[in-house]
Amino acid sequence: MTETPLTATKPASTPASAKGAAKPGGLIRSSMVYSSFTLISRVMGFVRDLAVSYHMGASATFAADAFNTAFAFPNLFRRIFAEGAFAAAFVPAYSKSLERDGEHVADELAADAMATLAAATLAITLIAELTMPWLMHLIAPGFAANPQKFHLAVVLTMITMPYLPCMAIYAHLSGVLNARNRFILSAAAPILLNIWTLVTVLPTRSPVQAAIWASVGVLLAGVSQAALLAWGCKRSGAHVGFRWPRLTPEIKQLIMLAVPGAIAASATQINIFISGVLVSQVNGARSWLAYCDRLYQLPQGLVGVAIGVALLPRLSRAVHAGDHASARSAMDEAITFAMALTLPAAAALVAIPYFMVDALYTRGAFTNVDAEHTAAALLNYGWGVPAFVLAQLFSRAFFARQDTKTPMRYGLIAVVVNVGLGVTLFQLVGVSGIAAATAAAWWLNVAMMAVTLARRGDYRPSPKAVSKLIRILIASVALGAVLGAVSHFRAPIETVLGHASFGPIHGKELAIAVTAVLALGLYPLLLFASGGLTLAEARAAVRRRKG
Repeated sequence: MTETPLTATKPASTPASAKGAAKPGGLIRSSMVYSSFTLISRVMGFVRDLAVSYHMGASATFAADAFNTAFAFPNLFRRIFAEGAFAAAFVPAYSKSLERDGEHVADELAADAMATLAAATLAITLIAELTMPWLMHLIAPGFAANPQKFHLAVVLTMITMPYLPCMAIYAHLSGVLNARNRFILSAAAPILLNIWTLVTVLPTRSPVQAAIWASVGVLLAGVSQAALLAWGCKRSGAHVGFRWPRLTPEIKQLIMLAVPGAIAASATQINIFISGVLVSQVNGARSWLAYCDRLYQLPQGLVGVAIGVALLPRLSRAVHAGDHASARSAMDEAITFAMALTLPAAAALVAIPYFMVDALYTRGAFTNVDAEHTAAALLNYGWGVPAFVLAQLFSRAFFARQDTKTPMRYGLIAVVVNVGLGVTLFQLVGVSGIAAATAAAWWLNVAMMAVTLARRGDYRPSPKAVSKLIRILIASVALGAVLGAVSHFRAPIETVLGHASFGPIHGKELAIAVTAVLALGLYPLLLFASGGLTLAEARAAVRRRKG
């Protein structure tokens, strides 16, 4: 497709390639750096969720639903504007400008783009703050049946809304650092959300008090994350300062590129929004799905986003250089590595959903009924996990070619399917039907993107990659069978381990811990046995290149 330059041609200063271009084979190492910090964040996120579920519960109180609604609403806009559309348009443009025009011109583009994004999200925040009592009837109409719950949701969402512009700045500066092949701070910053939530929630003594202070913690985390990334950019040599918005020709073009991506991202968020509207009629349902998010989005955040973040700059450079072989190699490497980590996670979510939820969350205000409903939804999210990750990677193949319209079209098709299936299955099987519809829609989206990339000649997996994926699938199915057997004999296992209980750790907690260790030890053996990974490939993935 014909590309319009995003920056005026000027004599280049030092190209970024001299400082931060990725070396061949660096994708996996960059992904592992990002994933390592993401893993720390996700583990702390589990601790945060344990604190939230213990203090707020789910169906036994109204505080948890109110807090999860307040946390989800600004995040809905964040994913549309900050992490989705604008990032998809900005990162390839910034990478291209760094490569072609040098750092000064690229940083001018970054500063103007950040000013525009900050202004837009501040406007959304102000409008939401002024209209929140009326907006809540649209966001969660089922809450109106309980005036206390409705009022608390309004107050909490007004507290959390300023999180949106803070996260817009954070996401934008993450793109700047990632384009310069610096991934540590953008991966580590979310840890601050978990720290602030724990600091604010743990001292509380009632569900409502916990919900209020958790919302304050969200706001403090947003400010901290934006400040950390601003410091990181300055340390990296990127001069991306705050300024008044300017609609330069480059920014106008960036907005035009971002609009289709915003619509595509909106499609996904519309699914989440409609799901929220439906489940607001069932007390606790909003929280059941929120606790599912932590478990099924772990592979998406740890693997899909991490590899996608590392993939996009490398893929963009290969595409702009006309190096089709390198572009295909990057996609093959990303997909096989991602599926080697994602398929076993999906197998576990499908094989032992209740085992995991009960062991992790059932205590305090979180009841066994909550665990059963959460597990039913988690099982259906589980078989959609590979699609969630593949969508992150396939979309990068379009974004690297500055094609944001195709993912937009497929996103809109997927949202129609998701809404139709969601409404139907919710009426038939309840809250778990929402999860099943989401998984089915994501698989449809992935299939459409894969077929289009192959038809255009942009990407088709190599025979070696296909063989690897089949072998990884075999290893993952075998792991799922073993985990299913462990779950079947859970009662006697917990009885034996119960004798080793200490403090708040009892038989079920020890059982899930032992099962996790078993899975972590067994899966590499299954992967090597099936040929999904060789020892040489494992060494190459972590070995540092000389120099």
